[in-house]
Amino acid sequence: MTLSSRVLLSGTSGLAVLGLAGLIGLPVPVGAQVAAAALSRQSFVAAAVRRSGPAVVTIDTVRTVATAGSAGGLLSDPRFRQFFGLPSNGSSGPSQRTERSQGSGVIFQADGLVITNAHVVQGTNRLTVGLQGGQRFEGQVVGADPVTDLAVVRLVGRGPWPVAPLGNSDALQVGDWAIAVGNPFGLDHTVTLGIVSSLNRNASKLGITDKRLDLIQTDAAINPGNSGGPLLNADGEVVGINALVRSGPGAGLGFAIPINRARGIVAQLLATGRASHPVIGVALGTLPQPNRLGLNAGVQVASVQPGGPAARAGLQAGDVIVAVRGKPVATPSQVIASVDGAVVGEPMVVRVNRNGTDLLLSVVPGEMGQPASR
Repeated sequence: MTLSSRVLLSGTSGLAVLGLAGLIGLPVPVGAQVAAAALSRQSFVAAAVRRSGPAVVTIDTVRTVATAGSAGGLLSDPRFRQFFGLPSNGSSGPSQRTERSQGSGVIFQADGLVITNAHVVQGTNRLTVGLQGGQRFEGQVVGADPVTDLAVVRLVGRGPWPVAPLGNSDALQVGDWAIAVGNPFGLDHTVTLGIVSSLNRNASKLGITDKRLDLIQTDAAINPGNSGGPLLNADGEVVGINALVRSGPGAGLGFAIPINRARGIVAQLLATGRASHPVIGVALGTLPQPNRLGLNAGVQVASVQPGGPAARAGLQAGDVIVAVRGKPVATPSQVIASVDGAVVGEPMVVRVNRNGTDLLLSVVPGEMGQPASR
């Protein structure tokens, strides 16, 4: 047995065998050449999709939308309407229409639980989930959180269900492979490949002010219908939930919700049907460098909501937040992340610098959307 054939049988790839044999001048067996050619045609993407692809589902929704009718021409003449006893406001009365839409999702638990986007299932009257093999099942919304655009759907039926393994989005690095799987434009089970272009991309920088998200940015194609489907790493693990694509200037950029963020929201949705979002009632700005306090890091308080948790704790506009819950902060997104990890109604410590003096303030977060006390 030649050296090259022994290496091949021991598990080294055929390509490595060819390179080693050529380097030391040994003949390459025909079997090794065939094996190397076969291996070179295999894609890690195919292996990754085989692992998680069966758990990617199509979500078809039906919703009823109320529309206000309007009258034009002769019917808008108030004297004509008065003569025939019609309403004088020129309206022909409310009407309804049925909207059908489609999104994606991924089964993450063997008991038939699916993660998707909240906007995919919002306001639905009927929801149908399609599997890769063509089977279709009714789905029931367990809970949805519009703030993070995440929702959980339960399949109605008997398994066994295919399940996609969840990865660790905190381990992602810029330049890692990113594989998007979903149903863009109604084209079932489409796979696109790219890289992780950026991490912790704040949704507010994309003009999305009603969400509370730091997103994974990727150049893997994410199109309408991909929403709610998984973003996979090279091992076929779900590291993100595809959420949106940028259109117009800068088109071609896709964004996904990190799976570690989704885990916490999903746990709350399963427990209570809703997610809690602590807030302290401040507007934040970046700390200019250099600054009059000589601070190297921190986040400046631009304004404080009257009657809000921060105001009741004594925070003032102009204060510089240095740490939240014992964690140093240097950007507004870090402050938001630390507050988001707190519990509504339970005190947390915020360290601020006020005119050169360090202060420790006890702030009790409130729930997002609840009115401030007066």
